[in-house]
Amino acid sequence: MIIQVEKPVLEVHDLTVSYHQKPVLWGVDFSLPGGVMAGIMGPNGSGKSTLLKSIMGLLSLSGGRISVFSKNLDEVRKKVSYVPQKESVDWDFPATVKDVVMMGRYGHLGLLRRPGKIDQEIVEEALEQVNMQDLRNRQLGQLSGGQQQRVFLARALAQQADLYLMDEPFVGVDAATEQILVELLNGLKQKGKTLIVVHHNLQTAPDYFDWLVLLNQRLVASAPFEQAFTAALLQETYGGRLNMLSTLAQHMKKEQFAAREHR
Repeated sequence: MIIQVEKPVLEVHDLTVSYHQKPVLWGVDFSLPGGVMAGIMGPNGSGKSTLLKSIMGLLSLSGGRISVFSKNLDEVRKKVSYVPQKESVDWDFPATVKDVVMMGRYGHLGLLRRPGKIDQEIVEEALEQVNMQDLRNRQLGQLSGGQQQRVFLARALAQQADLYLMDEPFVGVDAATEQILVELLNGLKQKGKTLIVVHHNLQTAPDYFDWLVLLNQRLVASAPFEQAFTAALLQETYGGRLNMLSTLAQHMKKEQFAAREHR
């Protein structure tokens, strides 16, 4: 199921990406509307992280094209923020919490311009939003997993982007941090921002997302959450890797979609 979108924020056309001549993504084609929190879900090795890296221009494409806000990424890079997986970050890099968050302002600065008062204020506000202001001078390597994730979200907030790409932001964080992250992401969505989040937990997905992209090297679905989160499409995405898949999907649709209607 692929829902076509008018005036999309993101367009992916016939995307193919290969590692060592082996396709990881094959013929992926979809678009996303603005102002949604979209979950990208699929089994391990399905190409979820590869998709985000391709959108960010971090990988060479074997085929296809990607446009953001109807333009090439280089033309709108300041509008796009990327939070990578924690495992891909060098946590021994000698930088403080504030240093990392300030990196979110670099796209707004000229080559020789130093951060000014406004930049400092934006960084402090971002630190307060993730409750990390008291650790602004702490070295990255001294932080817990949840604190590290908060720092990278603060960097994304400081960038003041319109499109946020996040790769497994809830992995390895405590419940309190996850709640903070979810509230911040919902706040961004309410401001009209668009969020694309790689996620693996089917049980929490209905609480977080209003759009769903199901991926297993090829695109299975891209649609509003209620239309994509079905037993048939999940079975097509995950195959035999999920036990009692139909029961899970039906139960969650009844319980959690009903909860949505009463919010």
